[in-house]
Amino acid sequence: MTGAAARALSPTRRVFRGGTVVTVKTVATTPAVTIHAACRAGSMYEPPDHPGLAHFLAQTIDRGTAGWSADALADALDSRGVALQVGTNRHTLTVSATCLASDFEDILAIVVDVLRHPSFPPEEVERRRGEILTAIGQDEDAPGVQALEGVFALLYGEAHPYGRRVKGSAAAVRRVDRAALEAFHRAQVTPAGVSLAIVGDVDPERAVETAARLLEDWTAPAPADPPLPPPPAAKRRQWVRPMLNKAQVDIAYGFTTVARSDPAYYACWVMNTVLGQFGLGGRLGEVIRERRGMAYYVYSSFDAALIEAPLVIRAGVDGSNVVRTIAAIDGEVAKMAREGVTAEELADTKRYLIGSLPRLLETTTGIATFLQTAEFFDLGEDYDVRLPALIEAVTRDEVHRAAQLLSPERAAVAVAGPYTETGEAGRSGT
Repeated sequence: MTGAAARALSPTRRVFRGGTVVTVKTVATTPAVTIHAACRAGSMYEPPDHPGLAHFLAQTIDRGTAGWSADALADALDSRGVALQVGTNRHTLTVSATCLASDFEDILAIVVDVLRHPSFPPEEVERRRGEILTAIGQDEDAPGVQALEGVFALLYGEAHPYGRRVKGSAAAVRRVDRAALEAFHRAQVTPAGVSLAIVGDVDPERAVETAARLLEDWTAPAPADPPLPPPPAAKRRQWVRPMLNKAQVDIAYGFTTVARSDPAYYACWVMNTVLGQFGLGGRLGEVIRERRGMAYYVYSSFDAALIEAPLVIRAGVDGSNVVRTIAAIDGEVAKMAREGVTAEELADTKRYLIGSLPRLLETTTGIATFLQTAEFFDLGEDYDVRLPALIEAVTRDEVHRAAQLLSPERAAVAVAGPYTETGEAGRSGT
């Protein structure tokens, strides 16, 4: 796909009477079609007494339907060389597949059947429960996962939908039964909560007509948006998980910033890119890893969220470098808040972000994901056309104001690995 084409997707969009949104983009460069369904059934929607229920649903929704056993469904997909991808995050549960254009109608029918009519066979529920418990055990033994989960709990609180672990706890997973899965599916996977992106070698009208045959009769109440309280008042917080038999300490150092709907989002995006994304890790990578050699890796990430979004700095270090690395991060964060970015950094970052947009839209999967993000956050059908100008319009003053959301005094710091709060570093194998 050329850069010019990528900046003018011009998708066809239809809303069915039940509320399902279908967006179609024709890409005829390859005889394939990506089907991407997103449901408002992420972890933020699950009942507070069932943490991990959304993840459990994602693990079981494709294990048989009213018309297909798990084995028959797998055989039908395998015979066409298609893999069904199911995932979940805090916002959505997704079901997606890429198939040959000639198989489009059959695969779309399977995707819709999985969404609408999962059967949750008891033996499959139990099998997936065991797999989830194993994955939770692995997460609890992984310093990187522990640090990231720890910083989200510090930023939002463990009872907050954004602060809870997406997979839940082992105790919560053991409580999930088939009735809970059915109830959550019935409440959250409804037509008004589903958006469907179809991208590839398919005629838009044919795609809409095919989707209509499968979805127009689907009616149900729209899922309710859960209350999302603001994060707690920011102050310096630190949490340490000693794991003295590990080889590396992982640090997650974060802040809450702005919601995706806030006009300051683009300035925060630019600021985060300068801080910890550009080149080999932005300023953080240049100072902490390249010049001082204190970290195996260091970077920052900035997520989109419905409320104040997390900006999280990640670093992997030797246990003897934890205090020095956190102090160095403090220094770079304070400098960014105090001085903002230079004119050269701003210009370079804008060129980088705008120049990278076509690469996001080089594949049918990339386009489908972009369209779904625009739909979820209500960014508009022409978002791809407007986005370069939105980035270009960001000023140094706006980036400086965004940087002032960051302050070491308001940082949440989670540390996991061979390190204790007294500063003692462990050794691998102890």
